[in-house]
Amino acid sequence: MAVEPNAKKRKSDDNKHSTEILSFAGFDFCKVLKNDLRSKTAFIHSQFEGKDAVILMEKTAFDANIVQEMLTEKTELVETLKNDVYSTYKTFPDKTLNGMKTTLIYPATKQHIAKYSEQEFHIVQESGEDYKKVTLPYVKNKALSNQWVYNILNKETEADRIVFEDTCPDSGFILLPDMKWDRKDMDALYLQALVHRRDILSLRDLDQSHLPLLKNILEKGLSAIKEKYGIPANKVRSYLHYQPSYYHLHIHFAHIKLDNPGFEADRAHLLTDVIENIEMKSLYYKEKTLVFKVREDDHLYKAFLEHGCIQK
Repeated sequence: MAVEPNAKKRKSDDNKHSTEILSFAGFDFCKVLKNDLRSKTAFIHSQFEGKDAVILMEKTAFDANIVQEMLTEKTELVETLKNDVYSTYKTFPDKTLNGMKTTLIYPATKQHIAKYSEQEFHIVQESGEDYKKVTLPYVKNKALSNQWVYNILNKETEADRIVFEDTCPDSGFILLPDMKWDRKDMDALYLQALVHRRDILSLRDLDQSHLPLLKNILEKGLSAIKEKYGIPANKVRSYLHYQPSYYHLHIHFAHIKLDNPGFEADRAHLLTDVIENIEMKSLYYKEKTLVFKVREDDHLYKAFLEHGCIQK
C-alpha cells in the first residue's frame, strides 16, 4: 500500500489496524534506490519497525498562487554566480512554501524495492503464445497483490477521492486521481479508471465482448473530467499500459501537457486505438505480438530469457 506522510496510513491488507504517520521519526535509511533527474524524484529504501519501506520524494511544480508569497524577506538568497546583469542563487523559501510530495510504500516487498531501483531494461517481443506460456504463469504466481485495488473498489479506502463511479458490475468503473497528481496543477492532471470486474487482467484479455466496457469508460471518463475539472476531451489522453504496473484492468487519463514517462511507445496504447483494433478483429490483442520493455532483475525477464524471447 502507498500513503503520503502527514495523512493517515491506508489500512493494511488484513484491514486490522491503521497508523498515523506525521514524520519520519523511527525510519532508518538503507540506500537511495534511484535518483530520477527528469522527474526530480528520489526513490529511497528505508526500514520502519523492522519492516522494509520505499519512499518516493518528489519536488513538485510551482503553484502560481504562492509564487508571490516567495518574493518576500522570508526567502533567503545565497549568491553562487554574478556576471554583468545575470546572477544565480541558491534559494531557501519559508518551509511552508517548500514542501515536497512524498509517497510511502509500507510494508514494502522485494518486488517493490526492485521496481523502484535503478536497473537495466530489455525489449521483449511477446507473441500470443508467449503470453500464454510465459507471462500468464508469471502474473498468476509472481505479480504484486491487487488488494489495494479491491480496497478502493469496496470503498474501504480512498472513497473521498472518487471523482466518478458507474456501479454496473459489467461495464462500470471508479475514476479517481492517480497518487502522482497533486490535484492542483490542471496541466498535470492524471487519473485512473479501475474497472469493477476482477476477471480482466490486462490488454491481452480484451476482445469484442469488452467493447461496451471500454466505450463506457472512454465516454463517461472524459465527461466526468470535463464536469469536475473543466478540461475538454481534446486535452486528455486516455490509454492503457502493457505491461501494466498491476494486473487489474485500468485506464489512464492524463492531460496532453503532462510529460509522463508512462506514455512511451513501448508501453502506452491509446484507448481509441484499442477499441478500433478490436472492432476490426475481436482477437486482435490475444494474437498480436506486443513489444515492451522489462527490467533485468524482474522475474518476468528471467522467464522470457529462458523461453528464448530475448536475445542477448
